[in-house]
Amino acid sequence: MSILTAVAFTCLILLPVYLLINHQIASLPLPPGPKGKPIIGNLSDLPPPDTPEWQHWLEHKKRYGPITSVTILNQPIIILHDAQIAIELLEKRSLKYSSRSQTVFVGEMIGWKDTLGMQPYNARFRAYRKAMHQVLGTKALVSKFNTLQELEARRLLRRMLEDPGEWVQHLKTEAGAIILKIGYGYDINPHGRDKLVDLADDSMETFSAVMNQVWLVDLVPVLKYLPSWLPFSAQRKSQFWRTQLLTTIETPYRMVREQMASGIAPPSYLSNLLQEEDTKEEKTLTAEEEFTAKWTAGSLYIAGADTTVSALRTFILSMALNPAIQEKAQAELDTVLGPHTLPKLSDRDKLPYVNAVVKESLRWYPVGPMGIPHLCVEEDVYDGYRIPKGAIVMGNIWAITHDPNIYPHPEKFDPERFLGENPQPDPSGWVFGFGRRVCPGRVLADASVFVTVGMVLSAMRISLEKGDGEREEVRFTPGVVSHPVLAGLKVEARM
Repeated sequence: MSILTAVAFTCLILLPVYLLINHQIASLPLPPGPKGKPIIGNLSDLPPPDTPEWQHWLEHKKRYGPITSVTILNQPIIILHDAQIAIELLEKRSLKYSSRSQTVFVGEMIGWKDTLGMQPYNARFRAYRKAMHQVLGTKALVSKFNTLQELEARRLLRRMLEDPGEWVQHLKTEAGAIILKIGYGYDINPHGRDKLVDLADDSMETFSAVMNQVWLVDLVPVLKYLPSWLPFSAQRKSQFWRTQLLTTIETPYRMVREQMASGIAPPSYLSNLLQEEDTKEEKTLTAEEEFTAKWTAGSLYIAGADTTVSALRTFILSMALNPAIQEKAQAELDTVLGPHTLPKLSDRDKLPYVNAVVKESLRWYPVGPMGIPHLCVEEDVYDGYRIPKGAIVMGNIWAITHDPNIYPHPEKFDPERFLGENPQPDPSGWVFGFGRRVCPGRVLADASVFVTVGMVLSAMRISLEKGDGEREEVRFTPGVVSHPVLAGLKVEARM
């Protein structure tokens, strides 16, 4: 028997087995969820625009269990509310779950498909990750930026002292200054608003808002061809937001290109990708390499600042609500470093309680409570449930960080949970994403948050403004990146 005959004979024998297995998988049920209506499925079961997604899906967990599903116009959406399930699927089976769903409106028409976070798992994505890992992938690499992070944290304190009522804007300025210096070698306007900081802030605000909505063109893709003058055309809305995104990406890119042509470009992530390391001469890049340089720098610029600001706003809020915890962290700083010494990143190991405050801020309200949806690229089965190829899979990070089996009394802000002989799990295991889609800037973000938290605690006192009547309830904005909203927070110098 020839080799070809043997192979053909083997395939003939295995074909019925393959068909039988596929039939068995296809006959399995989807994870539990509400019963859908004809044609539209569970369209009415999606989160309302003004409701945080995690809050909506948490009701499904309570009703249906740790893995749930809905189907919208034949599109399955699987939600994972349990840490072990998320780790099993999104990390251990990451080859099946590392891609992204390509939305028509947000991805194609606005253009977010070209950013790192929305890239499908392909050669371009791997090139993106490789480029960013070479600069931000390890603590040793990120430590090169410690001096910059400490400098901008000190400048933050000065702005807070000069104009404490604008503390949210000051956080945005600090985060933007760090990212823009690393990404483009750009020094922000030290006085007042900066155009590049505002560009990134506006673009990320748009992304977070549009990702939280259902767009008709995603359900009926042919609508993308309708002319913009029609009142219900998706072109009308997408054109403005596409221009906004491209302006945000192109403006700092062109700035660095012009500086390189004049021989005055400072060292940066982007200039390092565009020029030879030894001679500093401009590299001859392929179109794809140039695209990678432009969009990875832009992805770092847009997303990096907003996520850091969200974490720091949660920290400020938690200190105002928990003055005893704030005082304990300040006492540690005063004891270890002295009352007139600002902490550095090199002091981190000497400040376990302050470090625990950082961890608890990330856990208590994670920056991206639902993350960015994953895409299943191959039929799969989990615990007797079918996860179809093409299913959108979402990890409910908020549900995981508030699972009482992992974090007892999860609603309580308690840094002590990360101290002692049996500390609870470090939330960075889930709040930065899963598997091959974990945030590539997580080490940089963690360092920025720590040094800012430490310096703010050293120099400032955070409290609730005293007023008449009941205090406003804490709210969090819906969207991919969520921010706390609470009026009446006061940030002032420690006396």
